[in-house]
Order: sequence, then structure tokens, then C-alpha cells
Amino acid sequence: MPTVALTPTTTRLSPLLLACLASTWFVWGSTYLAIKWALVSFPPFFQMGTRFVAAGLVLGAFARWRGARWPDRAQWTSAFILGALMLGGGYGATAFAQQSISSGLVVAFIAVVPAVVALFELPYGVRPSRLETAGIALGLVGIVLLTQGEGFGASAAGLVSMAIACTAWCAGSVWAKHGLPGGRKLELAPGAAGYASQMLAGGVLLLALSWGAGEQPTLPPDPRSLACWFYLVVAGSLIGFSAYMLLLQRTSTALASSYTFVNPVIAMVLGVTVGGEVVGAGEMLAAGIVTASVVLLLAGRR
Repeated sequence: MPTVALTPTTTRLSPLLLACLASTWFVWGSTYLAIKWALVSFPPFFQMGTRFVAAGLVLGAFARWRGARWPDRAQWTSAFILGALMLGGGYGATAFAQQSISSGLVVAFIAVVPAVVALFELPYGVRPSRLETAGIALGLVGIVLLTQGEGFGASAAGLVSMAIACTAWCAGSVWAKHGLPGGRKLELAPGAAGYASQMLAGGVLLLALSWGAGEQPTLPPDPRSLACWFYLVVAGSLIGFSAYMLLLQRTSTALASSYTFVNPVIAMVLGVTVGGEVVGAGEMLAAGIVTASVVLLLAGRR
């Protein structure tokens, strides 16, 4: 895994890639409710920053123990660019939105990621098929309907935050695979050292945002919030995010983004049954339309 440059799409998934898909599908689907509960004691940027710094330190120590070389200057530059987009913009804005929007609605909004990824890949010569085009159009219709619901209508700041989160995450995902507009490739250090550098870079940037926003965690933290924070470090970052970056390197961007098909179902079920959240019928319909758009996108890229 020398770089995150474009590599041939895997035609037959290995057990490792299947495990990575399962991690992004099921583990990530449960993290949105965990983020919501962790917000009780840990403000959004502080929560995300400490989470990724902790995960980056653990993963970096593991990589060094395995004899991996530490990233050079160019690899650190790539780590900061991708960390700023995918972790700072993607995770930071998502956590900020969850202060005013339910976890189920947040992940339903994120289901439009494959459509936005397809648009970001157009400058690289990756043209959507007819099914993909239909999926993009249907996804945009679903998002428009979703933003008209009571949940998003009550929080303009949450809506804007989710738009920023999706755009930043998609830009980072596409640029990690194809390079920056203009042709410059983004090269992370090989393997775990590369993932660790990205987590550390993004975590430091998020902590800087936390300091600038004047965030203050609640000490001592609520026990459930602290447990959720540890869950996010281990399951969400060390396992889930590392699995996603590996999928970006070894499979297509569309397959790596297929977690958006499963995450809305898991997040909404957990949010309603465990988290006590309320999702209206109109918002459920909109989420279903967005999910159908993802099915079309994946079918178009088989």
C-alpha cells in the first residue's frame, strides 16, 4: 500500500476487504448515536479532535513497533490536507450538526455521498452511467425533501454544517484516490503509519478549532459520554476509518462509499429505539428515496 493514488479496482474481494466493508457498513452506522451521547460532556470539535489524536497515537505506536518508517515532509503535507478535509470538515461539521439534529437525520443526509463523489470525479474523466445519473438525480430529490422536514427546518445551522461535512468528505475521498485538481498526487506513508499521520493531523486541526471556539468539556465527564468517546476511538477511528482508507486504496470510490447504503438504516433504528429520537414520516420517506438513489449508483458501477 505505497500510496493512495489510483489503483485498479479489485474484481474479487478478499476476506480483508470484506471485513473492511463490514466495518464501514455496520460499525459506522452505530457511531452517530455514540457521537450524540458523547456531546453531553465533550463539545463537537474537542470530542472529534481528542478522539483522532488518541487513535493516531495508538496506531502510530503500533506502526513503529512493527518497524514502519515515520512519514516524510511530503507525506505529512498530504496527511494535513486529507485530515483537514475528511476529519476537520467531515467529522467536525457532522458533530457540530448533531447538537441540533438527530443522528438518524444526519446519517440520512450523508447517504447522498455517492452522488456527490460521482460529481467530484467528473474532472478526472470518470463519467456516470445512466443508472448512476438516475441515482444522482433521485438522491438530490431525496435530500431536498429531507431538508424540508421538521428536523432540518428547525436548525439552519445544522443543515449548513451537514452540507459542509458532505462536501469536505467527498473532496477528500476523491482527492485521496485521484490526486488534487491540477494533477498533484497525495501520498500518505504506507499502511498504518499513513492512517496514523492523517488522524494526528486532522485531530490537531480539530483541537485548534475547539480552542478557537472556546469549547470547554464537562469534567468529570458523564460515564455514558466517556464510554461513547472510547467506543469512537476504537470502533469509529482505529477500525472504521482505517478500513475506509484501505478500501479507497484497493477498490473503487463507489464501493468504498457504499457504507451510506447501510448506515441510514442502522442509525435510524438505533436513534429511535435506543436514543429516543423522533423521525417524521416525511423524513423517513426522504431517507428511503436517498437510499434508493444509492442502490442505483452502486448498480451503475458494478
